[in-house]
Amino acid sequence: MANSRIDPATGTETVGHEWDGIEELDTPMPRWWLWTFYLTIVFAIGYVIAYPAWPMVDRATKGVLNWSSRGDLARDMDAAEQARTGVHEALSRVPVERLPDDSALLAQAVAGGRAAFQVHCTQCHGSGGAGSQRLGYPNLNDDDWLWGGDLRAIEFTLVNGIRAPGHDDTRQSQMPPFEGVFDPVQMEALIDHVLALSGKAENNRQGAQIFADNCAACHGEAGGGSRALGAPRLNDAIWLRGSTREDIRRQILNPRMGVMPAWENRLDPATIRMLAAYVHSLGGGEDFIAKADDPAVEVDDRP
Repeated sequence: MANSRIDPATGTETVGHEWDGIEELDTPMPRWWLWTFYLTIVFAIGYVIAYPAWPMVDRATKGVLNWSSRGDLARDMDAAEQARTGVHEALSRVPVERLPDDSALLAQAVAGGRAAFQVHCTQCHGSGGAGSQRLGYPNLNDDDWLWGGDLRAIEFTLVNGIRAPGHDDTRQSQMPPFEGVFDPVQMEALIDHVLALSGKAENNRQGAQIFADNCAACHGEAGGGSRALGAPRLNDAIWLRGSTREDIRRQILNPRMGVMPAWENRLDPATIRMLAAYVHSLGGGEDFIAKADDPAVEVDDRP
């Protein structure tokens, strides 16, 4: 039986139990703590009344406020959709090459393009746009462009693709295979000359003549390439398929030609424009210059 008493040292009543001479004081809880505890009870009752709380067979009680996390999500998604709609409408009214004139709209386009790039483009070009030399996916961070790196040229490429099957306006280029055309000595001479164009080897007179006879029509006498034909530059340090002698030999004998899908019927025009803005912003974008021989532009008299 409990035998409580007043502890002489503290003046506090004991709980009345003893364990090996040890007694426990029955110290009351601080009043602030008790009031806080009572308030939590009141809050819990109010929360149960106001919000969903009690689980039932196939649903929970709705609460007098009729709140739900699904409703919150639906409202947030509606607000985001309205914001996207405004940006999409603005993008549809502004020619892509005029985007830099509106810094706020350009920033929104780049942000939207970054998200679209992660969904649609990273599988080939990588999350940062660095591409893959082993697989032949171009690096979008440098300033080397087969078809042009201004906003309209990039948009044209996205819309129509590159060698996209069944698309009449797709970018087209084709390098013929030279297997069986050159003997081993001629092949080595040609490789020497191609490497010499970018300063990686000594010039080879025989290779220069072979290049002039077979390659200059597309790549230019100095290896500067041709955007009209989609022929890459050979006189820089950027190589799509690799720059070793074996890489070059393989490309001459049996060229590897990549395919990029046309996004015209896969994405809406505003999303394509966002992608163009994002790719242009990666670091190698060029200023828009209207050129009569560029199929991606229609030359007009705008300033």
